[in-house]
Amino acid sequence: MKSVAKIMARKRRRYNREGRYLFVDGYNILNQWAGLSQLMEEDLEQAREKLMEKLIEYAHITGWSIILVFDAYKVKGSEGSIEKKNGIEIVYTKELETADHYIEKELTHIGRVKDVAVATSDHIEQQLILARGGRRISARELEIEVENIENHIRLEAKRIKKVQRLRNGLGEEVLEDLRKIKNQLKEKEK
Repeated sequence: MKSVAKIMARKRRRYNREGRYLFVDGYNILNQWAGLSQLMEEDLEQAREKLMEKLIEYAHITGWSIILVFDAYKVKGSEGSIEKKNGIEIVYTKELETADHYIEKELTHIGRVKDVAVATSDHIEQQLILARGGRRISARELEIEVENIENHIRLEAKRIKKVQRLRNGLGEEVLEDLRKIKNQLKEKEK
């Protein structure tokens, strides 16, 4: 049987001193985001997947290491699990453990020297986060940040498509003439 000290040491090694960590209280966010809360009533698994997709994209753009935590508090016999999916970590807590409790324990392991934030709209949890040296992001603030990034990605994709269409429409002869003009201008600047 593994000693508690070895398990605790392994948990502490998981966090990089220079890392940026965002813990997300999964069900709290699902209940707060309008589109996802409606979807959650119809299909919980699909709502969780949609949240994961949004957070995966958010993590890739922002550089945050995201730990998405879902309660298994009322799931009889749940031993809990941790899985990685496209760069984020998804935690399902064990029976009788809330997402809040899991996040609190992890904040204790991380300590105050890391860049850590927790996304939740639970007021009590927000106070505990601040007391332990973390930053809090409300569900609404995170939703706005994610939407802004999604909009930025959409606009950038449109811009790229527009440039590609322009290039394709110009033809290779015109592009070559433009390259020559560009090179001539560079030569004149020297």
